[in-house]
Amino acid sequence: MTHKPRLTAGLLTLLGTIATTAAFSTDMYLASFTDITESLGVTPTQVQLTLTSFLAGLGLGQLILGPASDKYGRRRVMLIALSIFALTSVALMFTPNIGFFVVARFLQGLGGAAGGVLGRAIAVDLSDGATAVRALSLIATVIGLGPLLAPPIGGVIAELLGWRGVLAVLAGFGVLMWVLALAFVSESLPKDQRTTGPILAAYASIFTILKKPVFLFSTISFACGFGAMMSYIAASPFVGQSILGMGPVPYSLSFALAASSLIFANLINARMAVARGPQAMFSVGSVLLVMAAAAFVIQIASDALTIPGFVVTAFVLTAGAGLTMSNANAIGLAEATPSTRGAGAAVMGAGQFLLATITTPLVGVAGETSAVPMAVVIATLVAISVGAALAVRLLLRTR
Repeated sequence: MTHKPRLTAGLLTLLGTIATTAAFSTDMYLASFTDITESLGVTPTQVQLTLTSFLAGLGLGQLILGPASDKYGRRRVMLIALSIFALTSVALMFTPNIGFFVVARFLQGLGGAAGGVLGRAIAVDLSDGATAVRALSLIATVIGLGPLLAPPIGGVIAELLGWRGVLAVLAGFGVLMWVLALAFVSESLPKDQRTTGPILAAYASIFTILKKPVFLFSTISFACGFGAMMSYIAASPFVGQSILGMGPVPYSLSFALAASSLIFANLINARMAVARGPQAMFSVGSVLLVMAAAAFVIQIASDALTIPGFVVTAFVLTAGAGLTMSNANAIGLAEATPSTRGAGAAVMGAGQFLLATITTPLVGVAGETSAVPMAVVIATLVAISVGAALAVRLLLRTR
């Protein structure tokens, strides 16, 4: 039997860094939207399509790459996917028109999906139980740096080099990730543990793993926790600036503070989940989500939302989402066999982006004058997430 590589701190950091490709590809060029609109002579809506197409590729890519890695191995699929990401990133530097931009961004999303889905699968391949939770939490910690670092880095690069310079830096990052993966990511799924038979059998494993109740409810809790956090993120610009009157700098600092709680939560989880177990920390995440959702509803319903209240509640919500996602991820993937783990990671990853794509537009249905839709969407998603977490707890207790 082939010996598996060790899950070292260096490998964990690399897997987390590769997984940040999605965040950097999403956030680094947001500040350049106006420049892209003027340079290509298109409308803001058309430029927005470049983000939508990337997210669509990201979701679909996870469903394709996860099961494929169950059959062909993690390393091979990751290298192919990262090469697609790197090549399309280089091509984007020479974008001639918006049609090319949209299509290339979709392909970039397909390749960029490798970091999230395969990074999680590799980490769980090489660990188990509480150790897997620690690994996933540390990867999530590195991923959490993406939304913190990408916007300011992208803004500075755009000022110095323009929007094509931002895309050039992304291309360099993509090539670097491919080189590092080639050099340092070894195969974590031995041939004797892979899916056998035709490739369609690997994709059929998506339905096989969804039949496992613990995995299904873990996925629901994971996706809804992420959706609640993304609903806050989508609503935060108009709630913070238009309704509460925060300036650009105070708003940016408050957003960074809330985002930092995701990192803190995962660092704490990496230590506590080993001592207390993932179920206990899963419950802590649910409690924090309920506290935050209730606080938003009460403050907004009583017209008592203030800047400090908004910032503190967002911090608690993001921390709760971080704990929920890391532990739901580990508990759910523990239900998979080695030959279905890639499919399981793919379902979880695709589910979170699909749900966020559907729910985040809802927070703006009242325009920029009311925070009520944000509170309603967050409360609904938190209720579903916590309900699913309770179902997981009950199912595991009856074993």
